[in-house]
Amino acid sequence: QVWLVESGGGLVQAGGSLRLSCAASGRTFSSYGMGWFRQAPGKERELVASITVGGSVNYVDSVKGRFTISRDNAKKMVYLQMNSLKPEDTAVYYCNVYPPPQSDAWGPGTLVTVSS
Repeated sequence: QVWLVESGGGLVQAGGSLRLSCAASGRTFSSYGMGWFRQAPGKERELVASITVGGSVNYVDSVKGRFTISRDNAKKMVYLQMNSLKPEDTAVYYCNVYPPPQSDAWGPGTLVTVSS
């Protein structure tokens, strides 16, 4: 079982940067692949970035070259560095185990708002 809390969201102008953090609890965090997801108003939740236990990463095409996912197993943290933000990046961002996401591990998320 993993419990997750996201932080680091906020209001930023287009072209700006934010760094999201995800704090995990649970003894086996290092055994899980992790993902960052987002849900924009009126849209379904989507996977944005993922990182395996070994550190391999993948990104959805719309954020490639702008976002970077990383993890610190000793601190039980997952990060999402977001650069060159666009208004279409506006969403609530969540972290979760991946694959697959655990239905009972969704945290409150953190809101990212990018103004044009």
